[in-house]
Amino acid sequence: MSRIATTFSALKRQGRKALIPFVTAGDPHPGATVALMLSMAEAGADVIELGVPFSDPMADGPVIQRAGERALKHGIGMRQVLAYVRSFREKNATTPVVLMGYANPIERYGQQAFVQDAKAAGVDGVLVVDYPPEECEDFAVAMRAADLDPIFLLAPTSTEERMAQIGKLATGYVYYVSLKGVTGAGHLNTETVAQAVPRIRRHVSVPVGVGFGIRDGATARAVADVSDAVVIGSKLVELLEAQSMDNVPSAGAAFIHEIRQALDA
Repeated sequence: MSRIATTFSALKRQGRKALIPFVTAGDPHPGATVALMLSMAEAGADVIELGVPFSDPMADGPVIQRAGERALKHGIGMRQVLAYVRSFREKNATTPVVLMGYANPIERYGQQAFVQDAKAAGVDGVLVVDYPPEECEDFAVAMRAADLDPIFLLAPTSTEERMAQIGKLATGYVYYVSLKGVTGAGHLNTETVAQAVPRIRRHVSVPVGVGFGIRDGATARAVADVSDAVVIGSKLVELLEAQSMDNVPSAGAAFIHEIRQALDA
């Protein structure tokens, strides 16, 4: 059983929901990334999504775009991202790490080499925004053969057919994008999420995480009531971008602790 499956199984037994923070690798200070990951895990993060910086992040709003630009200026690419995961694994062998990003860095690295090196580094899953299910079956097979979870996005516009396609390929969890548009846009409508998640569950057997528009404990708790996991990114990245290098781990941990308390209340 993968680390992701083990984590969700344990949370289900405890009657708890997963908290999945997203941060961009190398942002806002390259030297703080591993310490930030460790501090968030200690504060209650169940899975960590680590963003791979890319120059054309089509699904991301201005906050995460700025994070990617800062990381790229520091020379952070796929090899550096995998090095962060290796360093994280030296001190944390249990918290799953999911790489989230775009196809171009993986294609440049080479799909097979990426799968091998990601597994060796201690990665548990990969979410590629612009790998639609009908175009990445071979990649998903290679991922599963290496015991890595291919994770897919679903959106309010996803058809029943698309959900069924993803249900055949996805392991780990699926990520439901609760809003139309880019990350950090709009306001979350929990009633719409409550209607969407049961439709998704008819087609997928893995847990359903919900992200986009979750900015505080109250919205996190409302989403957790109807899903298996809460994914929070833009608000966290926005908080961290104003921190000094020394303050990044503690600021991230304090935010995660606040959300964790709300989820467990």
